[in-house]
Amino acid sequence: MFDAHLHIIDPRFPLVPDAGFLPEPFTVADYRAVAHELGVTGGAVVSGSFQAYDQTYLVEALRELGPGFVGVAQLPADTSDSLLRDLHAAGVRGLRLNLRRGVVGDVDAIVQLGRRAADLLGWHTELYVDSRDLSGLRAALAPLPRISIDHLGLSGAGLPAVLDLVATGARVKATGFGRFDGDLAAALRAVAAVNPGALMFGTDLPSTRAPRPFALTDRDLVAGILGPDLARRALRSNAADFYGVPEPAPAGGGTCGAVQGPVREVGAGNRSEQG
Repeated sequence: MFDAHLHIIDPRFPLVPDAGFLPEPFTVADYRAVAHELGVTGGAVVSGSFQAYDQTYLVEALRELGPGFVGVAQLPADTSDSLLRDLHAAGVRGLRLNLRRGVVGDVDAIVQLGRRAADLLGWHTELYVDSRDLSGLRAALAPLPRISIDHLGLSGAGLPAVLDLVATGARVKATGFGRFDGDLAAALRAVAAVNPGALMFGTDLPSTRAPRPFALTDRDLVAGILGPDLARRALRSNAADFYGVPEPAPAGGGTCGAVQGPVREVGAGNRSEQG
């Protein structure tokens, strides 16, 4: 399995309080304990609102996680080409536009950074956005050659706008199921019907302030909704292709088969909102 969306919260590095609140730690070691149960062979570490623009934690997390893992950075619009190249060398492959939590101020300026990173290094741009806002953002986002949308776009009401973007090549993260307020099964099937290569499953660990945190059986839920062929793509190959990560066989006895046993929520104790 390729985990297309995870967060690392490392207290050794700067964290920015939200109304005086800081998230609990969720380190590489914490993540590995869960990833082993899922047979994860790679993934994307995504910068959240609490990391702001300091990406030193991300570089260290990628170093510790090793081959198969890539990063998605949160950066200011005036980021230099030199820093973009340094982050690329460390394993970063995308830029995040956090429109949901107000991290992005000037959307046009950040879009230009995304275009510059795409031209320079082939990066894509990931949108943390309420999909009900996508129609109004369509023109501003047009310069971006490759995009993905976090957490199915959060809103069932905005799903038509998500599907319009999927039809033009956008990818959609099947992540944060507790954050999505619509019909999950219908949304997954609708995205896959437009483009079988669009869905990318991820844990969204540590599920910070998600109404329903990630459970180990979420992977089985996807398989049951999509069927084996589409699920296989959503659980591994779609994201590996999007992030440019080779597809190794699971090592160390890991398995991408069904998770047995009762549902267990993971990361439910961490209640700050990372997204």
